[in-house]
Amino acid sequence: MKYSKYVLGVVFVMVVIILVFSSVTTVSSGYRGVLLQMGAVKPAILSEGLHFKVPFIQTVQPIEVRVQKEENSQTAASKDMQNVTTKVAVNYSVDPNAVNKLYQEIGLDYRSRIVDPAIAESLKAVTAQYTAEELISKRPEVSAQVKEMLSKKLSKYYMKLEDINIKEFAFSDEFNKAIEAKQTAEQNALKAQRDLERIKIEAQQQITQAEAEAQALKLKKQEVTPELIQLKQIEVQEKALEKWDGKLPSVTGGATPFIDFNAVKK
Repeated sequence: MKYSKYVLGVVFVMVVIILVFSSVTTVSSGYRGVLLQMGAVKPAILSEGLHFKVPFIQTVQPIEVRVQKEENSQTAASKDMQNVTTKVAVNYSVDPNAVNKLYQEIGLDYRSRIVDPAIAESLKAVTAQYTAEELISKRPEVSAQVKEMLSKKLSKYYMKLEDINIKEFAFSDEFNKAIEAKQTAEQNALKAQRDLERIKIEAQQQITQAEAEAQALKLKKQEVTPELIQLKQIEVQEKALEKWDGKLPSVTGGATPFIDFNAVKK
């Protein structure tokens, strides 16, 4: 009897321990708990921390509400019918106040059911509105449109779009070669335009310099008067006298001989 009572006591304690542990649950940080009663979703949402539940009747399904990242790559046709492969990184999160509805209506595979198809559809719809070159030159605008469209789609299913980053636009080899050829042509045209402008500037400078020199010469001619000519002649004679040593030449040109007075005196 004593042994049987001991066994019953141990069993009772074990049952109590099991019931206690089964009636307690915890929700980790960054998660919310969906309370299930016999498989049915209850309205109550369990926040982070310790909670009590009915043992063997109620269970808790944790769902992450932190920001999650999804990278996706989609190939679509642009407005000018170029194949464009767009690689994006999408940050999103589940609405903490609607995890029970998300679980009930979609389940735990919401990423493959909702997120990936929504990204693909948004990228294809926006890509079709731009030419291949515009996708590059208007990248911020394209990103904003994808973000707006994707945000509306995710919000219908109790998810919030945090941010989207277009990581890469990949085009066909033929298109890349065409873009490279166009850029080379534009650079050559720009260089030729600059050279032409430089030549025009240099020619204009030469014309301006010639006009200035002609104008200066014209002014100098206007300044020449008979009085100025006579003055210049006097200056020349004065300089010649300064250089004369006082001796007359023995012979002069022409038919009349020049008499040397010094020789006569002797």
